[in-house]
Amino acid sequence: MSLKILQTLLLSNFLRRHSSSLTNGEVRLSQILKENFPRAESVKVLDISGGCGAMYEIHVISEEFKGKRIVQQHQMINQALKDEIKSMHGLRIFTSVPKLD
Repeated sequence: MSLKILQTLLLSNFLRRHSSSLTNGEVRLSQILKENFPRAESVKVLDISGGCGAMYEIHVISEEFKGKRIVQQHQMINQALKDEIKSMHGLRIFTSVPKLD
């Protein structure tokens, strides 16, 4: 399976599971990411710890990642969330550059 197909499936699954009401942690992390990635086409944050804020899944699609390897993109996310990460048990990060039409 190609990486793009896998990313699409993961994002689709993420969106299906994500309810319309966000936890405080999801809102806070989303705001931080939107501030740090102002050109982001999409920022999605999901508390996958059952609501306690111990583990999150993050999806960011942004032009800021253009020309960067995946590891560099993830480092950018980690840097933006460095203070919040200190209190987390885990973080799953999915990043990509917007597709050209």
